[in-house]
Formats: sequence, structure tokens, C-alpha cells
Amino acid sequence: MTKSYTIELPGSTNSALAQEPVNTFQLFDLKTLVGIVYRRFWLILTGFLVTFSIIAYMTFNQTPVYRAQAVVQIDTTQKNVIDLGAIFTGMGGTTAVIDTEVQVIGSKTLLGRVAERQKLIEDPEFNWTLRPPRETLVSSASKFVAGLMGRDTTPVDPFLGMTEEQREASIMESVVQTLMGKVKVGRIGATYLITIDVLSYSPETAARLADEVAEQYRVQQLEEKYEATRKATEWLQERVSGLREEVEDKERRVETFRAETGLLAAQGATLTEQQIAYMTGQRGTLQVEHDQARARFESIRRQIDSGVPVESISSTEVSSSPLISTLKAQRADIMRRVADLETRVGERHPEMMAARSEVADIERQINNEVNRIAANLESEWRVAQQRLNSIQSEIGRSTAQLRGNNINLVRLRELERDAETSRVLLEEFLARSKQTREQDALITADANILSRASVPYAPASPKKTLNLLIACLLGLVVGAGLALFAELFDTKLSSTADIETKLGAPPIGSVPLIRTASFLGLAQTNPAEFLVENPLSAYAESIRYLRAAIAFSDLDSETKTVAITSSLPDEGKTSLVLSLGRMSAMSGSRTLVIDGDFRRRQLTETAGLKPEIGFVEHLFGNGALSDAIVKDRKTMLDILPLSLDGHTPHDVFGTRAFDDLLARLRSMYDLILIDTGPLLLMAEARVVAGKVDKTILIVRWRETARSAARQSLALLRNFKADVLGVTLNMVDLNRPRHHGDPGATYKAYRKYYQMDSRPGLFGWSRPRGNKSKGLKSGVALQVPPSQPANESQPAERVSAE
Repeated sequence: MTKSYTIELPGSTNSALAQEPVNTFQLFDLKTLVGIVYRRFWLILTGFLVTFSIIAYMTFNQTPVYRAQAVVQIDTTQKNVIDLGAIFTGMGGTTAVIDTEVQVIGSKTLLGRVAERQKLIEDPEFNWTLRPPRETLVSSASKFVAGLMGRDTTPVDPFLGMTEEQREASIMESVVQTLMGKVKVGRIGATYLITIDVLSYSPETAARLADEVAEQYRVQQLEEKYEATRKATEWLQERVSGLREEVEDKERRVETFRAETGLLAAQGATLTEQQIAYMTGQRGTLQVEHDQARARFESIRRQIDSGVPVESISSTEVSSSPLISTLKAQRADIMRRVADLETRVGERHPEMMAARSEVADIERQINNEVNRIAANLESEWRVAQQRLNSIQSEIGRSTAQLRGNNINLVRLRELERDAETSRVLLEEFLARSKQTREQDALITADANILSRASVPYAPASPKKTLNLLIACLLGLVVGAGLALFAELFDTKLSSTADIETKLGAPPIGSVPLIRTASFLGLAQTNPAEFLVENPLSAYAESIRYLRAAIAFSDLDSETKTVAITSSLPDEGKTSLVLSLGRMSAMSGSRTLVIDGDFRRRQLTETAGLKPEIGFVEHLFGNGALSDAIVKDRKTMLDILPLSLDGHTPHDVFGTRAFDDLLARLRSMYDLILIDTGPLLLMAEARVVAGKVDKTILIVRWRETARSAARQSLALLRNFKADVLGVTLNMVDLNRPRHHGDPGATYKAYRKYYQMDSRPGLFGWSRPRGNKSKGLKSGVALQVPPSQPANESQPAERVSAE
């Protein structure tokens, strides 16, 4: 079994034919599509060649463009050499950061620096002012039109009214814009690699610019870090200067306080003074112990109250506690397990909740241990305070005069501690300031040039092979589109299949076009004359088929009157009527042909008749029927012509006289053919079609529009005409691509038709043996010019009886 693949194309519709059984959509199967390709081969080939030629011309005339590529690697590791926070750290490795760097590389600022360093303003590829003006078809046409309109065609200076600096800035702006259009920066997947592609007409320029863009990106990063280092150094120097003044002031206050209180004079030579001095020394020791214990307690309590994490508590007791160390180790193990669970399960997972509970429990134990240590330190402080109070009481009992000195000693130590604190802070800032100054030699960029651009040897565009393949595909698409477009809007009738499918009417054969060989080429000849001279030709066979279709059109009743009509003039109707009448007469039938075209009288002229009494004269009583009918001696055909000078009333076929005449002629003839006028132009043709037995509509091959034929069929149905069918006339067999009849070329049986070898006659005859040669199938019938009809076929008036 074979499959048919179909597509539907919209067909034209006519509101007047709503009752016709014609589909509004035409169905094309694979065989029909092949037929379309066959018919529209030259159109498809033209579309293909034009499209291919345009693309090929553009491809081979395009200036080659070269692409060079440099690859930059973003270094996301943080090289924090001196621990100055985020000032000198490397950039993060997030997608947003990498995408930002891609935009930075392609920014106008960075590419402007590249253009300045490479002096692109001197390169005609980037500076359009250095390129010679090029005349294009559009510009030439514009100048021509402007010249015709009287306008000034002198080129206008685009920098008119600008200073030299403004002009140079404008040119540099255009250079940078051109460079931005030639530079493409992208990221390779999800990696930290950035590609820098540069297009240029010169391979060396492309490689040089790609490397320069990558280098300027690194230089910009270094400059930014140097600027950050400079600002940090200036701030540290200002802070060190302020701390130095603060330390000097506090040390001066300590010395001044000692001199004012006279603490050095407390060591007397007397026993009391020695005892006081000894006890004072003891008190100092106890005071130190007391202050240390209080300082440790206050420090740890202050840190606990402020919520400082255990790891950050600066206490020897806490850091040296084995229990806390053990609990920290346990918590670290559990935290690692929590981190692992976070990657695998959710927050409400039982394992996750249990692990977090363990962490909270350990933290509570650590906090309890820290609180216990703080309580011990508080106890030590309380004990030291009690001892200090005890010896203080002893000293107070020994001497009252030295009590104030002891109080002053406390104040002195407080000042000394304050001065010491400022001194330590000053030393730390001095160290950091030194390290910052040394940072200049350690700063590195966050990007490395992974691979520099190499000079390309082959252009990146145009890709000739790819373009030609695209041209072939596009050419086929354009050609196919033109073919489908032509088929979609082709309103002509090309075959009997079109008559059946597009008109919904029965086809009754196709009649070939007859041409004669003349000195100037091929010309048309009289088909009726050709029929008589070539009774065995293909044309005669088509007329014979049409006669048989009429004879066997109705088996129940005899078909005697047939109206042959067409939609419009010049569709070969009259020649076909005369040929059909002669064929019927040559076959032995009593046949009459009536010229019913009152305006053009073509049948009368084609038969070579110039009667004084014709059809109209007899119909209205101005002559006998025997005087009006003319007999063709050669074929014994009777013709009822029209006189050339007779008056034609407006209504002929609608009269009672015509009905009586038609009834009389039925008894006299076997077949009566009426050559009517065009249906769409003459109302008489519609009237006579309703009075005859059958009506045949003639359509001209590749000339008659489907809409006209449909309208004609609709008119015939409205006038109750019995339409026998539609005949395709004047089929040009020299154009086999445009007719789809299976036997239109007569290839299968061309041996049965051959030009007669008699002198002066080149009709068709039967071949004799294998040596006879028929005409090639698919060509028009070509014969020499025939003699005029009025000479080769003399006619005489005969009696109607």
C-alpha cells in the first residue's frame, strides 16, 4: 500500500456559487506537489538562482573579518597578607561578581583606555573620518534626486561649529563605540574563565587589541588596590599621630601626680615609718592581687554579660580549663555533623533537631563552666578584698597620716594603667602602619591572563561553505514559496482535472491548439480547415470524442439541439462549433450549425460566407429557410449564418418564432449546433441555453479564469440549462508542464497519428510499418498555411428539405 501525504491550500470562493459542490479548500497530495514542482520548475529554479546568487555575491564580496581571543582567569582566593579586613582581599566567586567583571571588561571606560593606548584614532578601521568616502547606490540616488529638486548636494561637515578639543572628543567617542561593537566579552559556562573576543579586518590588530583589553583589565585592578592601600596608610598615620600625643599626655599626668602626692617620702627612717613602709609594701602587694582578681573577674563578667562567644573570651582560666576544651571539641564534632546534615536533610529532620539539641546542651554546659569560673574569680576577688581591708585597718591604726598617701597610690596606679593601655594601642597601630607601607610590594591583581591571543590565520567571517549551504536551503525555500504562491493565486484552468475539482463540472475532453508553420514562425490556422484536411489527426480525434460525448449524453432520449457557449470572447468557441459540425457531417449525420452570436458573427466569417438572407431575416419573415441555409459541399454541413447587413432585434431567442423554428429543425436534422455569444456578456446565450437539449461550456486553456467559468455555470443552472460538460479548448501541447491530462501529450499512442505525405497536405494519417514517424508528444500540431475557406471549401445554398 502507498501513503499519500497531503497539505491544504485555501482556494477562492464565489458567493454566487454557494450552491455548487466545490470544496473551498484544495487538497494536494504528494503526487500533486510533484506536479506543482514539474509545472513551476523554471520559477523554482529562478527563485533558487536569484537567492543563491545574491547570497554568494554578498559572501564573496564581503571583507574578511578575523577574530582573536584572549582568556582571563578570575582569582577568587583571598590573599589577606596583613589582616587588614576586606581592604586588600580578593573578590568573591559568586555568579553576580563574575558577571559584573564581564561587564567591566566590556565597559566604555576600559575600552576607552585601550583605544588611547593603541592609538586607534589613527586607524581608519575605527576612525571613520580617515576612510575615503564611498558612494553607494542609495547615496547616489539621494544625490541625484536632491540635484533634480535643486537642493545643495555638497557634503555637510558633521563637526561644524566645534572646537578642536570637541572635535577630537567626538571622534574618540565614535572610535570607542566602534571598538565596543567589535569586542565581545563572555563567560565560559559556570567557570571563572572570561573570554575576550575582538573582531578586526586585520588579524594582527585583532590579536593586539584582545591582549590589550586583558592587560588593561589587570592594570585597572592594580590601580584600584593601590588607591585603597594609599587611603588606608593615610588613615593609619593620622591615628598613630593622635595616639602618640595621648600617651605622652597620660605619662606626664602620672609623673605630675607622683610629685604632688610625695609618695617617695613615705619611707621614713623611724620604726613606725619602716612599719608603715613595710605594711604599705604588703598593702601594695595585696592591692595588686586584689586589683588583678577584680580585673579578671570584671573582665570575664563583662564579656559574659555582653554576650561574647566562649571562643572570644580572653581569660586564662577559661582557656586553660580542660572541661571547656573537652566540651568545645565535642561541640565541634557535633557542628560538623550538623553541617553535613544541612546538605542532606531539612531543618525539621529528627537527626537535625537532635544534633542541634546536643549543640545547645553542650553550649549550656560551657556557659555553666564559664559562670563557675567567674564565680571562683569573684570569690578570689572577695578574699583579696578582705585581706586588703585587713591590712588597711592595720595601717590605719598605725598611722593616720599615711592614709591619704595610700589613697593617692591607688590613683597613681590607675593613671599608670590608663597610660599603659594607650601605649599598647600606639604600638599596635605603629606595627600596622609599617605593614601597610610594605603592602605596596605585595599587591597583585585578581585576574590572570590564562592565554594570550594568537594571530588568526583564517577569517571568522564570512563562512563561505556555511553561507553557500544556507543559500541553497534559502533558495529552495524561496523557489518553493514562489511556486506555492503562484499555484495559490493561479486562477486559470490547465487540465480536465481542474474542471472536475475546481469547477465541480464534468469534463468532456480537451482540444489541442493548432499552429501553422510560416516564414515568421508558428501562427494559428483555421481549425475547421485543418480538420477537413487531416481527418485522422489528434485534433480530429478530440473533435470526434466531443461528438461521441454528445451522442451518448442521454441514452433515454436523443440529443438533437446543443448550445455551445463560453464565458468571454476569444476562447475558441466558434472554431470548435464549426469543427464539430463538420465532423458530424463527415460522419454521415444531418447536421446544422446556427450562428447565434449576433454581435460578432464570427461563425459566418470563419465559414467564409457573406449571405444576404440569414438566420434573423428568415426568423422574422424576410426570407425562406432554404434561402438562409448554406451547405458546405466538402463536408455536406448545413450552416444557418447571419447576414452582415441585417438588423438584429434585441430579443431573438426568446420569441415564439424561434421556438417554432427550433421545433421544425428538430425534424429535419440529426444534430443542431448553436454558436451563442459569451454568457457573461450576452443575455441571448442564457436564454437559448434553457431551450436546447444540452449545453457545452467552452473554456480556453490557461486563459479562462475559474471565477468566470464558475459564474457561467451558475448562470446556466439559474436558466435551467442541461449542462453536458465543460471542454478545455486550445491546449498548447508545446507546454506540457502546464496541462495535467494523462494523455494530453499523446505519448502513449503517438504512432497512431502522423503527418500525411501527400504534396501540399500535412494532416494526420495512419503510419505504415515501423518506418513512419509521428510528431513528438507534447508539441503543438504544426502545419503549413491552409488556403482560405472560401476557396478550398466552396459552399452553396441548398434546399432545407
